Amino acid sequence: MLSLSNKRILLGITGGIAAYKCAELTRLFIKAGAEVRIVMTKSATEFITPLTLQALSGNRVHLDLLDPEAEAAMGHIELARWADLVLVAPATANSIARITHGEADDILTTLVLATPAPIAIAPAMNQGMWADAQTQANIAALDARGYTLIGPGSGEQACGDVGLGRLSEPEEIVTACAALFDTGALAGRHVVITGGPTREALDPVRYISNHSSGKMAYALAAEACAAGARVTLISGPVALATPDRVTRIDVVSALDMLAATLDAVDGADVFIGVAAVADYRPAHIADEKIKKSGDEIMLSLVKNPDIIAEVAKRENRPAMVVGFAAETENVVANGQSKLAAKKLDLLFANQATDTFNSDSVAITVIDAEGATELAAGNKHLVARKMLQMIAERLKLPSAH
Repeated sequence: MLSLSNKRILLGITGGIAAYKCAELTRLFIKAGAEVRIVMTKSATEFITPLTLQALSGNRVHLDLLDPEAEAAMGHIELARWADLVLVAPATANSIARITHGEADDILTTLVLATPAPIAIAPAMNQGMWADAQTQANIAALDARGYTLIGPGSGEQACGDVGLGRLSEPEEIVTACAALFDTGALAGRHVVITGGPTREALDPVRYISNHSSGKMAYALAAEACAAGARVTLISGPVALATPDRVTRIDVVSALDMLAATLDAVDGADVFIGVAAVADYRPAHIADEKIKKSGDEIMLSLVKNPDIIAEVAKRENRPAMVVGFAAETENVVANGQSKLAAKKLDLLFANQATDTFNSDSVAITVIDAEGATELAAGNKHLVARKMLQMIAERLKLPSAH
């Protein structure tokens, strides 16, 4: 089965006996990495309960076009925009006819008209109804509009007839839906990224930190998601919106980030340490605000753990552990030292003073073979090149 990681499937269930198969269909979509939301016609609820599908999908099941709670925000339109794919399964002869003729008198037919997403139809009906000239004309019309037809299958039907008209098996439907997407170079992979600065408290109102904006990490998270990965972004304090479909975990200090990272990397394929983690933290945090007194103040600092080195030395480390080095001098030499000392697979280095708070970056790529340059560009464009390099290395035999 192909990956559906990060894909949003809107499943429209109509009133046929094959509706019971949508429980397994929903489970398989989720297993393949998709998020599933469900709309049901009134007759569909006679064959399988909304509660069953809500429990399986983890999302509320939508039944009514004019839902007072949802319609305050034009809920059916938002749902239509949400989907990457609308799948009508089972699609009865009646529902196919109504969709073909552009009816919009329930939530499902309205969503089909409103969505910009591709639409797939999985028919299920008596073999005689399927063979009828009007049904075939309707199917031909939908095909001409670019709808995808999945099935039907042939075999014994609930009424006792034998022939075309059975709903395709759930595994076949999920595979057909996955084939509609360009899943990307990181499809099915779990990528964990740290980003932004950390803040190391001095007292209840002051802290030690740095100028990291988090923009590089957030660009990598967005582009990894677009490449099909499931992305966990562990973020220090930044003023950035969470990229769509990225799971964000907010932390403050280096110790917070270490704990969140070690929890998140179990089973991950790739770890990218982009965060500008404070090297040191105050040995003691004052309970009250430190008052101004005298011309000097002495602070005692202790070393923070090296998060990326901790990840790299784990027995069940990710297949790719990637580091970042923001340097102010000797970019290549310092980067090569970090690559070796921390046992990294790949390291991206840059001139720190040129990238903090900037939307563009120039990167030096460092691995065991040497160093190469990535031309300066928008951080999202550079992030795509970085991720392509990571994806290519994931295909090679692991050295660990």
